[in-house]
Amino acid sequence: MTSLTLQNDHRLIELQRFELLVSAIRDYAIYMLDPDGNVVSWNAGAERFKGYVADEIVGQHFSRFYTAEESAAGLPVRALQTALDTGTFQAEGWRVRKDGTRFWASVVIDPIFAADGRLLGFAKISESGAAHVGG
Repeated sequence: MTSLTLQNDHRLIELQRFELLVSAIRDYAIYMLDPDGNVVSWNAGAERFKGYVADEIVGQHFSRFYTAEESAAGLPVRALQTALDTGTFQAEGWRVRKDGTRFWASVVIDPIFAADGRLLGFAKISESGAAHVGG
């Protein structure tokens, strides 16, 4: 086995460990968006907060988690642009679950760049408050 093969094996093991870590977190919704805002990864916390399993939401635009009023006002697009312009976007507000109920969330969106500077997408982390009202 070559040194390069061992390095690649080590990187693969580290990546698998990281994926297991993120997927096991239930107290925070942690997922990745592509550069256009479509969901590309989904953890157990996101499923718990938002009510979607990964197969239902991966490929869908993250604007579906915003209220109709916020989406119509362009807040999801502005959130991604702010993250690009300033390096992060942070906010609190109502978000919408699959079943239409609303929950209060604290949200952070950070851009993710490749080593060559290309935008790969966005990391989105949400924490839910205890509030729960019909939507």
